[in-house]
Amino acid sequence: MSARWRMAANIALLCIWFWLYRPVYSYLRVIFTREEFRSNQVVLLGVIVLIYLQVRKGDLRPRLDQFPQLYFPAIFLILIGSTIFLVNERFLDINTLSASMFALSSYGLLGLWMRPQRWKQGLPAALLLTGALPFGDHMQTFIGYPVRILTAAMVRDGLAVMGVHSIGVDTILIFENGFSQVDLPCSGVKSLWTGGLFLIALTWIDRRPLNLRWFLIALLFVVLLLAGNLGRVAILVIIGQVIEWTLLAEIMHVPLGVLGFVAACAAVVWMHNFTSGVNHEQNKEHDASISVFRPVWLLPVLSALVLLMGFLYAPRENIAAAQEPVNWNLPDSLKVVPWPLEPEAMDWLTHVGADSADRFRFSWNDQTGSILLVSSSTWRGQHRPERCFMVYGLEVNNSQTYLVEPGFPLRTLSLGQDRQRGLFSAVYWLQSADRVTDDYAVRIWSDLTPERQRWVQVTILFDDMSNPISDDSLVLYEILRQSVKRSLEGGS
Repeated sequence: MSARWRMAANIALLCIWFWLYRPVYSYLRVIFTREEFRSNQVVLLGVIVLIYLQVRKGDLRPRLDQFPQLYFPAIFLILIGSTIFLVNERFLDINTLSASMFALSSYGLLGLWMRPQRWKQGLPAALLLTGALPFGDHMQTFIGYPVRILTAAMVRDGLAVMGVHSIGVDTILIFENGFSQVDLPCSGVKSLWTGGLFLIALTWIDRRPLNLRWFLIALLFVVLLLAGNLGRVAILVIIGQVIEWTLLAEIMHVPLGVLGFVAACAAVVWMHNFTSGVNHEQNKEHDASISVFRPVWLLPVLSALVLLMGFLYAPRENIAAAQEPVNWNLPDSLKVVPWPLEPEAMDWLTHVGADSADRFRFSWNDQTGSILLVSSSTWRGQHRPERCFMVYGLEVNNSQTYLVEPGFPLRTLSLGQDRQRGLFSAVYWLQSADRVTDDYAVRIWSDLTPERQRWVQVTILFDDMSNPISDDSLVLYEILRQSVKRSLEGGS
């Protein structure tokens, strides 16, 4: 077969490949256009430029005029990545995970037309490109929740050894969460994402191999980052809860996070210097000595397999249509007037899985504002209100957790607009029939159980900078909590 026909056959395989990952492109369009992902866009652009320069040098250039080679590491990455993509789309529906599998498995596909050693050298670039996706929030949500539970339990046990038995896990979680800043890269588990990008970039710049020693260094780096976070939480709890120097704990939160992150990065640089650099001459000889096997049957088999995966693709079932709308049992003492959402907003909420979304204008004593109640049996139907406020031009100036009573935490927000701070206040919480939380991670983890519950997200936006923890406000929250509880029990 001539080179032209081989090129056409390979392009046909690539077209089938891009068809398999068709659900990812709308999400990537959002990442490349939305303002809240500006930092991710800058990182992605920088990595793409570096990859382009490497391709221009010929180091990473695939030979699409040849048949694909039987290179098992690349084929393994193709199969594993595509399988995870299909499972994620069917059961979890996490956009960032699907996008990352698309990037990694696509690099695996390119490995069928690249020299093996060059493909291995370019793997850190593929990992860096994948890691530039918005992994921080998802790590904070999925990994952060169990790690925070473990960290709080270890701090509690450590305090118990020191003779302090009055501080429990819930107290530590709420206290630490009140100081946490979601956008801070050195805060909690999100430092794993920032540290991972740092380590991969360091590896690529120094052209170090991804061998066993590198993985051991990466594992130790993770331990150091988690240990730094453990120490940060322990110090904050001792200062803020045991000694009751709350202001000092708030001041030390950011410096402690930065210090722990910088110390872990310095340690990994020191460890990295002990790894042997890449001998480029040996790489060339090793690369030339590898015998490449390009069987004719591999191309049609891969094409058929990818085509089969495309037909097996099934998105996660949208169960919103099967749910009955919630009948809100709002008391007469709370004067409310329906304020329907815009059709575009309502269509978007129902599309992502919400089974109802009701907005009201309310008047409670001398307080006025709006209440948004979104019910859903899937975490995809609910989202952090902070991002919604940002879409409408509001800036989150401050965010803290407040414990109304045991088992009833909520998130208080101070909002500004046009560089003016503290113009509005807002609160929100997430509630099921038997649980209330302000932690979005709790909501997602509850959705991974075999029997999913219906949850309601309650968001209150005051018309001014009302005191969100005044006596009147606390009574309002309790009224809404009881109303939502009765509605959920009646709906179940």
